[in-house]
Amino acid sequence: MSLADAKRLIVKVGSALLVDETTGKLRRAWLEALADDIAALRERGTEVIIVSSGAIAMGRRILGLDHRTISLADKQAAAATGQISLSQVWQEALHRNGLVMAQVLVTLEDMEARRRYLNARGTLNALLARGAIPLINENDTVATAEIRFGDNDRLAAKVAHMISADMLVLLSDIDGLYTADPRKNPDAVLIPEVGELTPEIMDMAGAAPTMYSSGGMVTKLQAAEIAMKAGCRMMIARGTIYHPLKAQLEGGPHTLFQPSETPLAARRHWIATSLSARGAIVIDSGAERAIRAGKNLLAPGIASLQGSFKAGDAVRVLSAEGAEIARGISSYSAEETRQLLGHNSHDIEPILGFSRGNAIIHSDDLVLAEG
Repeated sequence: MSLADAKRLIVKVGSALLVDETTGKLRRAWLEALADDIAALRERGTEVIIVSSGAIAMGRRILGLDHRTISLADKQAAAATGQISLSQVWQEALHRNGLVMAQVLVTLEDMEARRRYLNARGTLNALLARGAIPLINENDTVATAEIRFGDNDRLAAKVAHMISADMLVLLSDIDGLYTADPRKNPDAVLIPEVGELTPEIMDMAGAAPTMYSSGGMVTKLQAAEIAMKAGCRMMIARGTIYHPLKAQLEGGPHTLFQPSETPLAARRHWIATSLSARGAIVIDSGAERAIRAGKNLLAPGIASLQGSFKAGDAVRVLSAEGAEIARGISSYSAEETRQLLGHNSHDIEPILGFSRGNAIIHSDDLVLAEG
């Protein structure tokens, strides 16, 4: 499997690639070349999400914060200033190719709070369905040292897990993972593929962040662990060259981290084995036939509810006789679902005043019981 096979791709771009460390200026020609690559992938039918650093790096220059170490408050001020410029340059680069960009800022809390997680996931899926390219960055303006992701490698991997991406590309200043630091050891050898993150593999990482970078190979391997558990392939590839994604489509050097499962299989395994059910949804025979055929669970097929659950909780799906048919993650709370009983899916927004989609449980979030 290669980049050409990706259906839903996340591309992570670090500050050191976007901003020249010596001058502090944007590498505009490089960014436009990358935007051309993204447009070519979109023409192939690949959905693309960009996770981009650079707000602080660009804001530092605007505010004159040229010294290496700055306070958290100054970082947040730089982020607030630079995020505007970062979004603008990305929008201009993508617009050259007729692409629509949407900005999405997140924090760690957005990934951990059920409702925020579902809302963020729903927003990203809606943007992709409408052909837009989400540009994601950590919301450094409000994040604190204690709750922030710390680097966008892991943020990109968490987004990959959230939206079931099948490929994550981390563009770096190096071709991939080597047996040793190639800048120090001329005998270092590039590892083209990794199927398991063994202690030996983890020991090969070395952190060498620049003034504008908060990552390093250590965080890239941490990102690989998150992505692989989510069933997502992850690639580390050189991003300093012009047209870095085109180079990978043409067989350029890289390290590819291969998961043992697909994103959907990994998600369903997580639902089946790692989540405790908070309540139950009793469905009629028509809804049972539908979910056994791989379709969504919709409100009209729900007969009654048991217990209390929140949006994002795992619930049991029961037949009219009380047998467990499936387990899934509900997009709506028990209280919200009760208001929707007896109504069609198009009534959700008029009744609740909002919508998280027309399914109470999406088919991707449903796991049929064995037997």
